[in-house]
Amino acid sequence: MATIEECRSALDKLSDNMQHAEGNVREAAALDRSVSCHITDLDVTFVGRMQGGRIVVRDTVQGPPPDKAEIRLAMTGDDLVALVDGELSFAKAWGSGRVKLNAGVRDLLQLRKLL
Repeated sequence: MATIEECRSALDKLSDNMQHAEGNVREAAALDRSVSCHITDLDVTFVGRMQGGRIVVRDTVQGPPPDKAEIRLAMTGDDLVALVDGELSFAKAWGSGRVKLNAGVRDLLQLRKLL
């Protein structure tokens, strides 16, 4: 099972990848939205903001997200690490229910470019 530190490191790596993206992916990464990522097996949530082509994690809280972020993710720590390392396809993980993504319709349309 991935640790909180490994999950935080995976989010940092994802943020770095987003910042160096090009084309449509860069456009999608440029959203300015509140973000939460609930790691279900650790029952911890990373709370932050997607801005400037990065994900800025501002806090780590126990339990589910305290507030409803505009973009909400939920998955196990191992799945987060595997997604960021390219070992797990987001589309397959989302389709099978291993990863949950909740966002407004417009945001989902933009975010699909990241996938």
